[in-house]
Amino acid sequence: MFYYDGRHYDSREMHPENDIAFWERQVRRHGDPVLELACGTGRITIPLARAGHSVTGLDISASMMNQGRRKAAAQGVDIGWVEADFRDFDLGGAYSFIFIPDNSVNHIETLEDLEACLRCVRRHMREDSRFALDVFNPRLDILLRDPSKRYPHSSYDDPDGGGRIEITESNVYDPATQINTVRLYYRLPDGRTERSDLICRMWFPQELDAVVKYNGFEIESKYGDYDESPFRGDSPKQIVICKAAGGQGP
Repeated sequence: MFYYDGRHYDSREMHPENDIAFWERQVRRHGDPVLELACGTGRITIPLARAGHSVTGLDISASMMNQGRRKAAAQGVDIGWVEADFRDFDLGGAYSFIFIPDNSVNHIETLEDLEACLRCVRRHMREDSRFALDVFNPRLDILLRDPSKRYPHSSYDDPDGGGRIEITESNVYDPATQINTVRLYYRLPDGRTERSDLICRMWFPQELDAVVKYNGFEIESKYGDYDESPFRGDSPKQIVICKAAGGQGP
């Protein structure tokens, strides 16, 4: 549950260092208005709005969005917050730039659900709009680790002031479904341990490109990291920038 609690999520020390600057460059390049899907607590949404962009953030988690609203209000920025499932939404308008950052696509477990998400995105694009996906480049050395072992994950200060929370992890990967079940173990300041499971679907490079292509998009750029380096086999990320194929969305 800690992963989905907005206050705990913001306290964890595991966010990328340079992804916000990357998304700011993309927004400057492609323009407003902007729609961020799976925006969480506004870690990226709020800096974009603070920079003067017109931003809407959509997320399914009420806890995450409430934390985002509190942070935005404290910083005096105006953001359109939408609590919805990014596999099924209709905002009644179009956006110049739509993006799903920070591996959130890995929480889509099936091809059918990813295609549903992509259909929603297409409905919200104009001829000159752009859409971006940001996911892991799967690493077999991590996926095939010994599931009986725990590995260091992260640590953070309890937002309620209780002390330090230490996290370790193990994982079990199913090659048939391409789902990696990550088991997070939280050692609390009072010595108790709680566990939560995080389901991550792996999207391999050629598979991801094909899904995007056959759902009505044309890939313009594929980066391997937030420095906009070209994608390679050993890149840590798959960041795909695309437009609606044939110009117009359906």
